[in-house]
Amino acid sequence: MADNSEPGTMQAEAPAAAPEPSEMELVTRTREGEEAAFEELFNRHKRRVALLAGRFFRQREQVEEIVQESFTKAYFALNDFANQQENSFASWIARIAFNTCYDELRRLKRRPEGSLSEVSEEESAWLAEQLLADTRQRDIESAAITRDLADKLLARLSPEDRLVLVMLEAEGMSVAEIAQATRWSVSKVKVRAHRARAALRRVLNRFL
Repeated sequence: MADNSEPGTMQAEAPAAAPEPSEMELVTRTREGEEAAFEELFNRHKRRVALLAGRFFRQREQVEEIVQESFTKAYFALNDFANQQENSFASWIARIAFNTCYDELRRLKRRPEGSLSEVSEEESAWLAEQLLADTRQRDIESAAITRDLADKLLARLSPEDRLVLVMLEAEGMSVAEIAQATRWSVSKVKVRAHRARAALRRVLNRFL
């Protein structure tokens, strides 16, 4: 193709797009008083926090409250994040979100979101059939966690049991990752996970 540019002239190159600021840079700018920097952190991570909150609460208003509270806690703890040199803002805000959910579960433990009485006859029959047909001894607890009945079943557990099971089964976190997120010891996480599975099985056995 012919070059239509005039002799002696150079084609102007489009300016390169500025690289996105790193999370640490946004944290630093927020600490210096730049509100837009924290808004950028919020926009980057709000979906993830909302998804975590949705593991525990069904109502949109509850999820939104968890998101707002998690980021509010994060904003006032940015010095801790900077001083501790966390691996990433994403893992740090996730830990805050998990603990915010845990606090809310504890607050609501006397008013559980659901009960076994809310499980329909069809759901009850389906679950009983699945449990009775389980001849291969596969992980029933893991299967139950990922199905539509999860919120109704988990609502019967203690906040600690529910938190651990969601982290293990729904989020696929390791024992070490859970220990880091909850500030529990590894041994405590293992004991809590064992108890949580036993508690969920007791709930499931009501359908047999």
